[in-house]
Amino acid sequence: MSGKTALRKRGSWRNRIAFYLLAVGSACGLGNIWRFPYVVGENGGGAFLLIYLFLCLTVGVSVLIAEMIMGHTKQASLLKITRQVSIQNKKPFYWIGRLSLFISLVMLSYYSVISGWVLHFITQFLVGLFRDDKLSYLKTINMTVLSENGSLQFALASVHLLICGFIVVKGITERFESILKIILPIFGVLVVLLLARSLSLPSTEEVLRFLFYPDFSKLNLTSLGHAMGHVLFTLSLGLGILVTFGSYFKDEDHLPSVGMRVTIVDVLISFFAVLMIFPVAFTVSTKQLTDPSLLFESLPQLFMKFKYGEYFGLAFFVCLWLTALNASIALLESLISNLSDRFLKTNRFSSAWMIVVVTLFLSVFPAFSGTVFNNVKIFNQSLIENLDSLLINYLLPISVLGVILIFFKSLNEMDYKNKFVSEQSESSQMIVGHWIWLLKWFTPFLIIMGIVLQVLNLFLVNLNG
Repeated sequence: MSGKTALRKRGSWRNRIAFYLLAVGSACGLGNIWRFPYVVGENGGGAFLLIYLFLCLTVGVSVLIAEMIMGHTKQASLLKITRQVSIQNKKPFYWIGRLSLFISLVMLSYYSVISGWVLHFITQFLVGLFRDDKLSYLKTINMTVLSENGSLQFALASVHLLICGFIVVKGITERFESILKIILPIFGVLVVLLLARSLSLPSTEEVLRFLFYPDFSKLNLTSLGHAMGHVLFTLSLGLGILVTFGSYFKDEDHLPSVGMRVTIVDVLISFFAVLMIFPVAFTVSTKQLTDPSLLFESLPQLFMKFKYGEYFGLAFFVCLWLTALNASIALLESLISNLSDRFLKTNRFSSAWMIVVVTLFLSVFPAFSGTVFNNVKIFNQSLIENLDSLLINYLLPISVLGVILIFFKSLNEMDYKNKFVSEQSESSQMIVGHWIWLLKWFTPFLIIMGIVLQVLNLFLVNLNG
């Protein structure tokens, strides 16, 4: 297979609308709606939100634009670009592409387990519709069955991955994209309704004070790293995804504008998520704000406050799962693209199923973290919590540092300035210098500082422990 053919068969998200669906769908999915609330809870609320917002509008948007520009200019995957840079400079820069592949693979495995949790709640709400004791049954829906059954978690993760693989292998991502066009507006309406109902709860005043009154004394040494990691995670940075899909844009598309819009949507959905979940958590949930199952323990309680709440619950979790499937497809497409660029004789079918099988094997560890690996505790956290922290708070920022390095090694100043500046936008000519400074100096400094502070915190915890 020629390089041109490999590129053509990489995937089907190849226009601006498709990219927005990919980005917005990922933002609406597990990253912000599941993960962000408990990360905010871990880091004390309002002050952490300010740091997160600042990092989104500086680090996040600058790296997002850089990845898309690099992919659009080089018309290749991150793995292929790093190999080219390694050969040109006679230095082993290929580790950057391999690290991004490793993170994507492991992230897909544990993301599939969380997506399996969503499938479990879909089945629970579905079963509830056909029971005579509907209301009393729905009140019992929680994480207990899942947390005590690793085999069930693995089975649900397998279903999610097999559906993901089927969609990609059969080349029906365009049909899925059509479904997503319908689902996202419905999901948006559901979120707004849930937000309105949640903010009517008695705990709203306390929640608003927690979220929007910045108490900097609640920050700790890990807060910067946690905020940085989450920004990179929800925007899919450092994984090679944006590099891959950046190559699908047309020359007339202004990538900085696209990047800014995606970042703003991501921020809005993050804030909607905490405003939707925290009033319920403060009122009825027995789970701590720092618990990864916070979403799944809180929202079913909120649905019971709706008339026909069982239907709302089913619709919400179906929409959430479809957006999670969207993000999983993006990860799988990126992995296939990198494999195709690296091993041109590997066809799409074998690449996809090879990745699915490896991912299934890796998903065993997060799936059984609460049962078989229950005694595996590091820093008083479960295996799945440590996996999440290692990937998102440490490896992902390191990968982004590598991507920034490759960006400046693979493109000359004229290349990226021409892609950034638009004749229709005078502001782009004014801020291109600021963007380069953010990317070259400010972003690496903050990433390194976030990692160093987290390592220092681990050292102090070890020392005190």
